[in-house]
Amino acid sequence: MTAPCDPLERRYRRLLLAYPRTYRRAHGDELLDVLLEEAAPGQRVPVPREAWGLLTGGLRSRITHQATGSAWVDGLHLGVTAVAAVNLSALLPYAQALPLWTLVSALALLAILRGRSRTAFPLTLLAGVKAVGIAAGRQEFDVTVLPVLPNPLSSRALFEDSDPFLVAVGYAIVLIGLAVLAWPRRPVRARSYWWWAAVVPAAWAGPAWMPEDTLYLISLSRMSVEVAAFGLVVAAGYLTRDYRWALASGIYLLVVSCDLAFHAEHLARQHLAYAGILSLLLLAAAFAPLRQRRHCLD
Repeated sequence: MTAPCDPLERRYRRLLLAYPRTYRRAHGDELLDVLLEEAAPGQRVPVPREAWGLLTGGLRSRITHQATGSAWVDGLHLGVTAVAAVNLSALLPYAQALPLWTLVSALALLAILRGRSRTAFPLTLLAGVKAVGIAAGRQEFDVTVLPVLPNPLSSRALFEDSDPFLVAVGYAIVLIGLAVLAWPRRPVRARSYWWWAAVVPAAWAGPAWMPEDTLYLISLSRMSVEVAAFGLVVAAGYLTRDYRWALASGIYLLVVSCDLAFHAEHLARQHLAYAGILSLLLLAAAFAPLRQRRHCLD
């Protein structure tokens, strides 16, 4: 394929990147020819309506493309990926003090993203044992100066407002999911590297939106990532009439619910709003495929 020299063609090709690679290989040139034929003479920029249509169509195509294979296997893998990303985000602000264990956690997430469950299992186990040890004040594997002080991403020491049991729950859910996927070996698809983009905002303690004296803090940046992800889950379930997205969200919300239940005495209105929003979105994700089916039958 020759490189496009026309500015309009280059811009259309960039917009077509919203579609999956397989779709672009099969229909990209044909769609591009139609767009260029309908363009006005001398036009250099796609009209907003066309640009929006290409972006939304690409997103719809990507979501539909993901709804293949076993729904429960894929949903389990998605849920495990989300929890593993949060486990890494908990360590990321302390990477300077814990470079090895942050790297081990990152490698575990990378193995999960690439669908290598058997490789991810021992890496997750090592990172989990170390994390639970730090939360319990024990020296596992190597000597760690406690408390582990943060960098500017966080204002508190590692696991200062948590508990060894809660830390263990997060890693245990990932390990159980990986064990189910790996023994017997169940094929899972490789995930997008865009998952890495969610780790940093989930790790950031700001911007502040809770009272300073709150013992259990949830950052607005993390909540924004979670609400955006749950919103995509609702849209994906509606478009594909598939429950894998709701299954993954339920696994993730299980970890969040354990965290909230443990801190029940310290919950403020913001915590309740946070829990309510995620619960409503999960409920919508569960009913979205059913509503779509009814709509199709009418």
